[in-house]
Amino acid sequence: MELPPLHLDRNADRPLAVQLADALRAVTAGGTLRAGDRLPSTRELAATLGVSRTVTAAAYDQLLAEGWAVGRRGAGTFVVGAPAGPPAHPRPATPPPPAGRRRSGVVSLRPGTPCLEALDRAAWRRAWRAAADPAPDVGPDPVGLPAFRAAVVEHLLRHRGLAADPAQVLATGGSTAAVAELARTLPAGARVAVEEPGYQRAVAALQAAGLTVLPVPVDAAGLVVEALPPGLAAVYCTPAHQYPLGARLSAARRLALVERARTDGFLVIEDDYDGELRYDVAPLPLLAALGPDVVAHLGTTSKLLTPTLGAGWLVAPPAVRAAVLGLRDLTGMRPVRAGQRVFVAFAAHGDLARHLRRLRRELAERRAAVAAAVHAAGHLLEGDAAGAHVLVPLPDAAAERTVIDAAAARGVDLDGLARHHAGRPGRSGLVLGYAKPPRAELERGLAVARDVLALGAR
Repeated sequence: MELPPLHLDRNADRPLAVQLADALRAVTAGGTLRAGDRLPSTRELAATLGVSRTVTAAAYDQLLAEGWAVGRRGAGTFVVGAPAGPPAHPRPATPPPPAGRRRSGVVSLRPGTPCLEALDRAAWRRAWRAAADPAPDVGPDPVGLPAFRAAVVEHLLRHRGLAADPAQVLATGGSTAAVAELARTLPAGARVAVEEPGYQRAVAALQAAGLTVLPVPVDAAGLVVEALPPGLAAVYCTPAHQYPLGARLSAARRLALVERARTDGFLVIEDDYDGELRYDVAPLPLLAALGPDVVAHLGTTSKLLTPTLGAGWLVAPPAVRAAVLGLRDLTGMRPVRAGQRVFVAFAAHGDLARHLRRLRRELAERRAAVAAAVHAAGHLLEGDAAGAHVLVPLPDAAAERTVIDAAAARGVDLDGLARHHAGRPGRSGLVLGYAKPPRAELERGLAVARDVLALGAR
């Protein structure tokens, strides 16, 4: 269910959770939400509104307690309607079938997850055993293990063409964690431009730090640099494989963005999403290689290996690194060393390089299967031959919702483009991910996606 705009006043005395509960009551009483409508998850709604999940969970708890909504285990939260005193025979709303059928046997074709099927489990076990060999660590380490930073430098040089020095590298907890850290080094209320549509977890991290987020359009050549507003403190972007549209930032725009950053004095936060995963041509140079003085480069092991490691890296100008280290000194935040040790061990004897070759082959084959299914359904797909997701454009929000619900009724979870917008959605479509399911499940999921897209094309 797509909610109407909900306005929260962060300067008001009333808590945000109370405001949100009031707003949801109002749209229910006014008839915009009807009995049986499924509410977004607390996580989705928090990302949409730019608030913490605590706020949305508290609002839902209040509505559940008052009888405005009912929770169904494994299905979600559904509107009951306006309570009219204690009825003689309460009749909760029946959840719609698509949501109810997601409880078991679901095939997820959502993006953002790694391909564990490509991981050599024997090499993985060796890396964990090697990581457990050193004695327990003593004392804080805000920078990251020297061996980890050296391994990152080698990885960036071999696979991303970036020549860096270990002294330039800081270990992080992953890309989103690094965005959150960088956000807290900027002045409160500072203006930060983000891609629209874009990565909403990063948007939420920026908003949580009290920054003003300004959506900037994206087209087939990536972020529209000339649309950047004045007075920015930073620009967050995914130039290697834009999330979720799948474009790469063109060479001309890369140069223009770096030059604009130098002229206007803002920081470019380069999230190297899917940067190592191209299947057609060599990756374009990193923004950090073009403008090391104005670019903070972020990388992570989450999509290459698994989020289990909780390890990533930041390569940034000296002033930015100093600001992050100063924040860590104040807060006591430390990147976790266990994941760093596993990464070092996995990279030490060529296992990481071999894994990347397998991963590229596997994902390239999966992408070809996705393309065949989409084309057989009479649709086109957008996005470079890279990464682990593609975009299937649809004519409008109604078509997007219809296709998603039809697939859910057959046990396949699809992702719509609507949730990837910070503002009002400007485009509609499916963001098809193909990394997570085992091959047999992927084939079943693609068969369903082909069928529901074919119906939607008529």
